Formats: sequence, structure tokens, C-alpha cells
Amino acid sequence: MAAPGAGDPVDAKSGKAPLAQRIDPTREKLASAQLQFMRQAQLTQWQKMLPQRRTRNIVTGLGIGALVLAIYSYTFYWVSQERFLDELEDEAKAARARALERASGH
Repeated sequence: MAAPGAGDPVDAKSGKAPLAQRIDPTREKLASAQLQFMRQAQLTQWQKMLPQRRTRNIVTGLGIGALVLAIYSYTFYWVSQERFLDELEDEAKAARARALERASGH
């Protein structure tokens, strides 16, 4: 009996082509021509997917950059809006003035 996937490309019973099988080149002994064909097929598949992957990477990078910029801007905006240190300084000046009044008044 022939190996699965070998021989006629169309199965006689169902009329369909056999499915591709995964091959582990480290376990199975493959001819150098088969290894070369696998490398060529992998390279072709990688080259087909490269523009899509590049686009996805650019979009992801821009999204992360926009998020970082938004957080950075938000932080600067709210730090500039905080007035608690100004209020503490005003209270400290008022306390000094009261202390001078008491010292000069007694």
C-alpha cells in the first residue's frame, strides 16, 4: 500500500484531494530536494505575509505611541492644574504673619 499523500492527487473514493500533512524534518528522513522545497515554500509564504505583518506592526507601534503620548500629556495637564502647593505656601505665609504679629504684639 502506498504512503498517505503519495500517488494520485485525487482520492478515488471521495473525489477530493488529500490534505497536506505536517512533516517534522528532525524526525523523518527527508531527501535534500524535499528539504530544499520545504525551505523554498516557507520563504515564499513568509514573503507573502511580510507586507501584512509590516502593516500590522506599524499600526501597533502607532497605537502604543499614541497611548504613551496621551498619558504623558494628561499627566502634564493635571500637574499644571494642581494648586495644592500654592495653597500650602499661602497658609505658610499667613502663619508667619500671625507669628510676627504675636511676637511684636506681646
